[in-house]
Amino acid sequence: MLKLLGVIGICLATFPALSQPTSQYQVATITDVKQHQTAGGADSNVTCYDVSLKVGDTIYVTLYTPWPGTNTVKYATGRDVLVLVGKKTITYNDILGQSFEVPIESQPPAAVTKASK
Repeated sequence: MLKLLGVIGICLATFPALSQPTSQYQVATITDVKQHQTAGGADSNVTCYDVSLKVGDTIYVTLYTPWPGTNTVKYATGRDVLVLVGKKTITYNDILGQSFEVPIESQPPAAVTKASK
């Protein structure tokens, strides 16, 4: 009887851990970087970029605002980064391990290319 209670206790203890969704970072490739076109009333001193990330079969277009005085994102096309895709945002870590979120502007499917025979 004591063994049965022990097994039931272990099962009940692990059940909440199994029912929670796990978040998985995925490899994304930066496919395109373009300067974001802002409306006429926006602050012209702040430069934002539309960064396209390919994750699996989807391309996510995000709005990225770099730190003032930095613009290295312009030269990041082709680079692989680890990202966590959410419903409305993508989270990534910088070189120091700090997490940042960027909003997803659109999600067009990636173009399917057929291999030539």
